[in-house]
Amino acid sequence: MTNGKPLGTNPSPPQPDAAALAASSSLCQRIIAEIHDAGGWISFARFMELALYLPGLGYYSGGAHKFGAGGDFTTAPELTPLFAQSLAAQAAQVMAGAARQILEAGAGSGALAAELLLELERNDALPERYLILELSGELRQRQGEALQSRAPHLAGRVQWLDTLPQRFSGLVLGNEVLDAMPTDLVVWRDDGIYRRGVTWDEGFVWQERPATDELLVAALALPVTAPYLSEINLAARAWIAEWGRILERGAILLIDYGYPAHEYYLPERDNGTLMCHYRHHAHGDPFWLPGLNDLTAHVDFTAIAEAGFAAGLSVLGYTGQASFLFNCGITDRLERLQGSGDRAYLSEARSVGKLISPAEMGELFKVIVLGRGLETPLLGFSRGDRVHAL
Repeated sequence: MTNGKPLGTNPSPPQPDAAALAASSSLCQRIIAEIHDAGGWISFARFMELALYLPGLGYYSGGAHKFGAGGDFTTAPELTPLFAQSLAAQAAQVMAGAARQILEAGAGSGALAAELLLELERNDALPERYLILELSGELRQRQGEALQSRAPHLAGRVQWLDTLPQRFSGLVLGNEVLDAMPTDLVVWRDDGIYRRGVTWDEGFVWQERPATDELLVAALALPVTAPYLSEINLAARAWIAEWGRILERGAILLIDYGYPAHEYYLPERDNGTLMCHYRHHAHGDPFWLPGLNDLTAHVDFTAIAEAGFAAGLSVLGYTGQASFLFNCGITDRLERLQGSGDRAYLSEARSVGKLISPAEMGELFKVIVLGRGLETPLLGFSRGDRVHAL
């Protein structure tokens, strides 16, 4: 059954240029063709996958500038190098207990990789290899340029991957990776549970079909009372399960915004968490200029923990970003900058404030670590571990 009308107008963000509009139009034509070939309907998860990752046209695989002040959003590594420097303490501990290598999934602008390598070098804890799993050619180029600019003598340790490795030991790192994985939209109604998808009728239109198989099983297990709309990310669960097969010894450290299931599916959160980002404007219309917007949904960390446990991994820690960064020494690093000049210190202090403030990133962002073969309690969770809350 069809619900709603075609979407496609969002007047608040700045208007893109002609080249960007043409790219979005080309992507729309590809999506429309896929809808037609699929019999007139595709799931929203598939729509999101095409909008973000279709080669050459998707948001992450095209040429649009995404990170920093001139892009669509700013991530923690772009705010201050103190984020990566603090994370380095945890990275060094994991590598000491496993293997001296790091794999970063979705390395963004390359800022995290560069600053992490520099801090690990200062602490005599450099990895033998720093692998980056990145599908976007444009982002690979940006990452390479960032490494050559910030840490040219360490760039030779970095290798890019097209696919997950067959086996891996060491630290797997993902900062804001899970939220960009294509997610299903699920609608709970009095007469059943439905999978929300997309059709075409002179515009992209929402259309629902009964949920089946794995999605239905996952939806039935959630503490939801109809009517309700939310997300279930089967792709993120499958990605974690694959790491359960791959990881021999070490840890998977994931930083993202989200909640445990009992908070994610609160009655008042009955319209889900799906959000779009364009030029630092947030809006709720995923049909507005596909390919030019980042599409994201919050992470259900309970589902991530359960997927890891089912795949033979242990949940080694779960806490808010602020607690994790405090445990890793971010305030000590900030204090060391006090002699570098008032302006520089105040700039870094403001950035650290954003990372740790409960009103900004400190509480919304969480850190979870799944692992195998590590016995030592992890530094980042020495205080404030919330595994019990999952």
